[in-house]
Amino acid sequence: MTKYFLTIDNGGTNTKAIIFNDHGDQMGSVAFPTPRIEEQAGFHEIDLNESWGSISNAINKVIAKSGITNDEIAGISCVGHGKGLYALDKDHKIFMHGILSTDSRALSLAERFENKVSDIYPISHQHVMETQSPVLLRWLKDHKRQDYDQIGTILAAKDYIRFRLTDNVNQEYGDASGNNFVDLDKQAYSKELFDFFGIPEMFDKMPSLKKFSDFCGGVTPQAAKETGLKEGTPVYAGMFDIDACSLATGVLNDDYFSSIVGTWNINVFPSKTRADQDSGLMNSIYPTGSNLVEASSATSAGNLDIMIKTLMSEEIKNATAHSRSIYDVLEEFLDHTDATFTKTIFFPFLYGSNVAPDAEGSFIGIQSSTTKSAMIRSVYEGIIFAHRYHIEKLLKVADHKPKAIRISGGGTNSKAWVQMFADALGLPIETVKGSELGGLGGAMASAVGTGLYANIDEAVKHMSQLKDRVEPDEQQYKIYTQKYDVYLDLLHTLDHGWAKLRNMQERIGQL
Repeated sequence: MTKYFLTIDNGGTNTKAIIFNDHGDQMGSVAFPTPRIEEQAGFHEIDLNESWGSISNAINKVIAKSGITNDEIAGISCVGHGKGLYALDKDHKIFMHGILSTDSRALSLAERFENKVSDIYPISHQHVMETQSPVLLRWLKDHKRQDYDQIGTILAAKDYIRFRLTDNVNQEYGDASGNNFVDLDKQAYSKELFDFFGIPEMFDKMPSLKKFSDFCGGVTPQAAKETGLKEGTPVYAGMFDIDACSLATGVLNDDYFSSIVGTWNINVFPSKTRADQDSGLMNSIYPTGSNLVEASSATSAGNLDIMIKTLMSEEIKNATAHSRSIYDVLEEFLDHTDATFTKTIFFPFLYGSNVAPDAEGSFIGIQSSTTKSAMIRSVYEGIIFAHRYHIEKLLKVADHKPKAIRISGGGTNSKAWVQMFADALGLPIETVKGSELGGLGGAMASAVGTGLYANIDEAVKHMSQLKDRVEPDEQQYKIYTQKYDVYLDLLHTLDHGWAKLRNMQERIGQL
């Protein structure tokens, strides 16, 4: 008898409810833009009640869309963006907005902590980022003490959704270990980390840790009423979205790297060892039991979305008038151009950078003859170069080239862009069947949790299916490498100018 699994995938850009069967086939999906509040520059928040209302609506719709009854759903898992902050009070009530993973309010605070990261790297094996929960908690302590003092428990994005389904509070190891909360050797919260960030009072407010396939409770009567789910349906811990996407693409060891082309630029591989501090890389706990070595930044497809809206408003209107998507138009454009088309360099740093804290998005090499098309193609290329920057760091740690890079995220919807990745990286690119790979990883967690598959390796074997393999074009690789070398040279040249730019912006902002 076929089993069905529901995943709620809470991404930074879109949130989805997806149903899969036990072979990994996608039965139905309902998506909506993740609601975002931006009342101040750099502050990216979410109304948690509004979010839950939209999620409940999506679950009702996806059950109907999939053509199954709610009692056919064997298990539920949640997948979510890492970092950010989702806090409840001591009675597990909502009292403040959630903070998304693109928030940058604590940038200067993170820089201060990163300057002392050698004090904690042997514990967490993590560098410090402005969107990590401990940094945001310290920011609240310094700037919104009333909210800070109200906090009763701390969750990640997916943990909050699981709480709304079950009324139980837990954190899952993948998120917690990727968020500077956990001693990787002991696989437990570390009091030393809370002391380092100056938030010792939060140590006793952390919920219990769960493995990805651990049972975390059943759907409550209230959640069943709101979502259309059957009361008591088992809910499992779920996964950090990086882990979910990597496993959905079949990445179980260092034979393959995983790259996620989405809101964030995420590049990882499982390893028996850990990256050291000087590598600049992060380490977390992978569902297989290995370490996950990670290089990531907010320098991926989110930059493309905003530049398309900025540069191509007229083209969007024309496409809509002809019942087409702007992405269909751009796909044809990419198919008919190559690495020689644009001579402009784009830095995809609109939401943050992977080179310097103060680096910002910019075009270099614009002339009077530069077209919008050339600028848009340079955006596609600049995002790939930002991925290449991370992947080259992973290659040094792995000390070997992978058989292929398995790619996931919104970027896989463009075959032309996938080919560009292969050409610019000089490595084969593989994609897998299905469009909602984070959701598929969550379904694997449910499949293991219910006992359908004995472990995650077996779930991957039965539920992940390769779709395409793209080989790099050697001539295109040579051209892209010339561009990438200039990209790096320009970054090096600007290294001491970014802080001055930020200081100038702040001074003007105060006038």
